[in-house]
Amino acid sequence: MIFIRRLSTFFALFVLATAVAVPAQAQEGPRMVEGQPFANRVRLLNTEILLNGTGVRAVAWFKGYAVGLYLPERATTVAQVLAQAGPKRLQLRMLQDVPAAEFVKALEKGIERNAPAGEWAALQPRVQRFAEQITASGSVRKRDTVDLDFDPARGLLFARNGKLVAEPIPGADLYAALLRAFIGEHPYDERMKAGLLAQPARTAP
Repeated sequence: MIFIRRLSTFFALFVLATAVAVPAQAQEGPRMVEGQPFANRVRLLNTEILLNGTGVRAVAWFKGYAVGLYLPERATTVAQVLAQAGPKRLQLRMLQDVPAAEFVKALEKGIERNAPAGEWAALQPRVQRFAEQITASGSVRKRDTVDLDFDPARGLLFARNGKLVAEPIPGADLYAALLRAFIGEHPYDERMKAGLLAQPARTAP
């Protein structure tokens, strides 16, 4: 009788452990945004970085891309993001074909609008160089993955579908300016900014 009770207890504990384990395993799966998978963590430059948040660049009903922000440590403010040392990644998963010229125009506008006073002049030559790299790589296509990575030793790395397509552009200030275009005072999209910072989306008054 004691053996039967112990056996029943064992099976009850086993079932409970299994029930607890399933959600934990489910959390390890990628985060899906507009049908696009974002891994919860990736390795960049031999460092594990974490998915901080995700968002979608949208204008009315038109959705251009889904984006994920990867950091060494999770953050909820712009200051926390910019203060972190180590590698970072902005990963764009394209939902539409976008001509290179439009991509470049949005990039330059976003960086210039968010550059701190007096920094744009120093940034502009490197932003222009980055724009030339994008133009040379051609239009981005639906389902392309674009990684904009920060290597503390080399600067901004531009990769498309997992392949580095241009030489690094140096400067932590350049990558900070790029991040501000997404999460600064005048971001491309307020809802996207909130998602990347893992904040509740703002609602219209």
